[in-house]
Amino acid sequence: MWFLRRIIQISWKEKKSNETVLIEANSRRSLIKIIRKRQATFLGHVMRREKLEHLITTGKLDGKRRRGKKREKMMDGLKRWLGSGSSKETMTAMGHRELWRNMIADASKHGTG
Repeated sequence: MWFLRRIIQISWKEKKSNETVLIEANSRRSLIKIIRKRQATFLGHVMRREKLEHLITTGKLDGKRRRGKKREKMMDGLKRWLGSGSSKETMTAMGHRELWRNMIADASKHGTG
């Protein structure tokens, strides 16, 4: 929603909900659905390969975590959007291209923005 807030010139200090921002912009959540669909498609592509991107998104790299609040992982947001129960279920679906496409299509039709 930060992009809509910047377009409408709403300060980050203002305590406005995302729904209020959408009403002020006379917009729906279709743009967010498009972005999430593209993210899910890209993530499925990355997860089918055993490269550095796969290790990064699954969090299998060693190292120290930064101080402060933990950032939300891309996989957590994707699980919430797809309505998937577990990471294992999502990972196995990513391995099967047709199943993954069907999950994305269902989520973009019925899922929340």
